Amino acid sequence: SRGRSKMTITAASNNSNTGRATLPIIALTMGDAAGIGPEVLVRAAACSQLRSICRPVAVGHPDVLQRAAQLTNMPLRIEEVGSFEELSGWSPPSTSDADSQILPCIKACDDSVAEVPFGAIDARAGQAAYDCLVASTKAALAGLISGITTAPLNKAALRAAGLDYPGHTEILGHVCGVDEFAMMLYLPPGDIVKSPRGLGVVHTTLHTSIRSVPDLLSQASIAANIRLMDSFMRRVGCETPRVGVCALNPHAGEEGLFGDEEARLIAPAVQQCRQVEIESTGPIPADALLRRAVGGEFDGVVAMYHDQGHIALKLIGFDRAVNITLGLPIVRTSPSHGTAFDIAGQGIASAEGMIEAAKMAVQLSLSGDSSTL
Repeated sequence: SRGRSKMTITAASNNSNTGRATLPIIALTMGDAAGIGPEVLVRAAACSQLRSICRPVAVGHPDVLQRAAQLTNMPLRIEEVGSFEELSGWSPPSTSDADSQILPCIKACDDSVAEVPFGAIDARAGQAAYDCLVASTKAALAGLISGITTAPLNKAALRAAGLDYPGHTEILGHVCGVDEFAMMLYLPPGDIVKSPRGLGVVHTTLHTSIRSVPDLLSQASIAANIRLMDSFMRRVGCETPRVGVCALNPHAGEEGLFGDEEARLIAPAVQQCRQVEIESTGPIPADALLRRAVGGEFDGVVAMYHDQGHIALKLIGFDRAVNITLGLPIVRTSPSHGTAFDIAGQGIASAEGMIEAAKMAVQLSLSGDSSTL
């Protein structure tokens, strides 16, 4: 750890506010060290509102994070912790204490990541982002932490490190050993979204080419995502979720003129779910469906591919949109933005998305069995 001493944590150490020991522990992963991940992590970890509802712990390299704290003028002291097990029963000092801005850090990556330059694809950053995510996921599976909020990683850096994964979602599915999982963007209720429980958009296909989407769709995968959406919305308090299902083709295929996926795959999946009393409707042309959903007619939307859902939600609520992985036995959230190599190292990246994502992780960790996500 480049001369940094480790902090040994016990249940009594630095804990003037024993009530904090009952707050959920949320792991904040560093993401790609060449991007804005370390910056948004330290900004989020220093947020008093977030610290009032959880105990944040960084998972990354302490030197990278200390540099980010200095870059952003965050009053944080990064302290390395030996293991996730040491976090049990410990919390930072109370916010009235002068040393309250201690951020415990699990170093789950190689020291070489501390030498990665800003704004460039680097195999060391890709490997470190992967290692931090896997370590956090295993800790969550073991019940050592309550949830994970991930800073963005770079897909090309993963590939440079020899890791054949398109992104976070697929790594999480593999480590958790699940087959039915999905990426969802979620906007909390507010001025933009009229549904009282917010709006979720889940994607049937993930990080793949547009050319490959029709061949990857199946009635089973569409039905599985309708079920995942219904389950999630119930978890956030929606008693009878209304799920709208996007068409793949313009005008929902126009009675087969533009494609037959609507009649052959999507409509049967909707009907299958309706038979088990899931209130699902579709296929509906995506341009009309997303507008109706934002207006409050639907609580959740099942999109057929990544940009079909992402563009709409990012357009109306970029900083507030939270990425949630459905179908996992653990809680995982992330902001909707990427690594932003163009502004990395300038200390100007907004942490609003990271804070919203961590707050959602806290909410989900307190709402019951993670297996229902």
